[in-house]
Amino acid sequence: MPRVRRLTPDDAPAYRAIRLEALANAPEAFGSTLAREQTFSDADFAARLTNGAVFAAFTNGHITGIAGFYPEPGEKDRHKGHLVGMYVQPTHRRTGTSRALVTAVLAYAATQVEQLHLNVITENTPAIRLYQSCGFTPYGTEPRSLKQDGRYFDSLLMVHFLSRNSP
Repeated sequence: MPRVRRLTPDDAPAYRAIRLEALANAPEAFGSTLAREQTFSDADFAARLTNGAVFAAFTNGHITGIAGFYPEPGEKDRHKGHLVGMYVQPTHRRTGTSRALVTAVLAYAATQVEQLHLNVITENTPAIRLYQSCGFTPYGTEPRSLKQDGRYFDSLLMVHFLSRNSP
């Protein structure tokens, strides 16, 4: 089982490497692009780790997966947060790494917000099954959510209610 912990700015080079790997291996799954993020320095990635909560799974001392959390900043929507940037290296899928990352984000989010949202490409059936098994419920679909190489991808919108005040 991998060890999961929140990344710090000192982890920026390793975080940058796996984030760029994620964008290269699954460009349809992310709102950003490899070309854009290749221009970011380690300092840019350190700032991202300072301003947000990114968790990483470590196997034998190496990052094998990442998942992030960010809260909504507005006065009326700060009860909501988002699970973002989820990626696990192909050789570490189906090992418990993905579940460990989602569990870590859920535990952290429960101290910050009342509900956690995510979106996932509708074609990513294994991820959808994982999220559902972790308590996320679909509530809609965003058609043509992302466009990669001339092809549109729909996103399934999911939510996990963390608070007793939620439905």
